[in-house]
This record gives sequence, C-alpha cells and structure tokens, in this order.
Amino acid sequence: MANLVYKRVSTDRQSTDRQNLVLDEAGIEHPVVFEEDGGTSSRLHPLQRPKFRALLDYARPGDTVHISEMFRLARGIGHILDVLDVLHRDQVALRIHDGAFSVMDLTTRAPANCCPP
Repeated sequence: MANLVYKRVSTDRQSTDRQNLVLDEAGIEHPVVFEEDGGTSSRLHPLQRPKFRALLDYARPGDTVHISEMFRLARGIGHILDVLDVLHRDQVALRIHDGAFSVMDLTTRAPANCCPP
C-alpha cells in the first residue's frame, strides 16, 4: 500500500513550504509525491489537473492519498464529492492532515442497510 502525497499552489509566486511542513510533521512513510506545477488554477476541477490525474492513474486499492488541507485539493463541495466518489470507487483512502476535515474519514461509506431512514 502506497502513501501518495498531493501538493498544489494557486499561483507560481507561492510555495509549498507550509504543505511540506504539515506533511513532514505527519511522518508519512515512503511518500510518492505528485506536485502540480505552480499556478495550476484552483478553478480547474481536481479530476482535470495533470498531477492529480497522474496520482489517480498510479493509485491502487488500499493506497492512501495525503494532502495538507482540503483546499489544496478542492474548494467547492461538488468537486469534493466528485473526488470522493472516484477514491471510493477505486478503494483509495484520503487523509487530510490539517484543518477542519483532518479528523474525518471521508472515504469510508456506511453499508446501505446500516442506518434507518
């Protein structure tokens, strides 16, 4: 099972320093890093970004995608749900290391018969 790290900045004047700090502190073992070129637009759907597509092509069931914060991957709920659908379908976990979503497992789905209406 591989640890896949995804990094992105919104402009070519920004750096991944903060993302590196958060991800380094997480102690991810043997990371395989996919980093978008500087300035990859946050308006571009995550599934259309070149390095994220490469990460998805590389990923295998049981792998984990690591990101520093959710907004490094997606900003809108529709994009988040699209990405989660793909990760769930491919049996790939998502680990967010900082921010509001860092305590949630967003890629686990409850069985269809688990919860009453």
